[in-house]
Amino acid sequence: MPSSKLDDIDLRILEVLQHSGRTKRNQIAEEVKLSIPSVSERLRKLEESGIIRGYTALVEPKRVGLNINAFIFLTVESSKYYQSIIEQAQAAEEVLECHAITGDGSHVLKIQTETTETLEKLLGRIQAWPGVTNTHTDIVLSSPKNTTEVPVTQCRKPRP
Repeated sequence: MPSSKLDDIDLRILEVLQHSGRTKRNQIAEEVKLSIPSVSERLRKLEESGIIRGYTALVEPKRVGLNINAFIFLTVESSKYYQSIIEQAQAAEEVLECHAITGDGSHVLKIQTETTETLEKLLGRIQAWPGVTNTHTDIVLSSPKNTTEVPVTQCRKPRP
């Protein structure tokens, strides 16, 4: 199901679920003014097409002792190490996100760890990854905006 096939009802379902992934189908049906079977069918299609990747609980890192959030920018010797970097990032539990980027460096990692000491150890491991020639780390002081919600309202087509 390409995004061009999403209608306003699909987009509203996505908004509701992003706001609260535990919303029951009958509540969604009421919100979008469809029957429960119709909502179930739409959800099935959204899931099968990969638009909905899954349902998860959002954990507050500091409440579980993960007090350091940082971005680590990597410079990698050459693109021949691309797959290795991805595999290393996927294997490191502290790495929440890994992005190939333009600009200074080739990748940026978003990490969450307990302390500056555990960050230092993580940096030592990352700097030993094959192909990594340099790292630059920025520690997050605060996050006034931090969301997992994708702005699906931007996908709405203007009405004639």
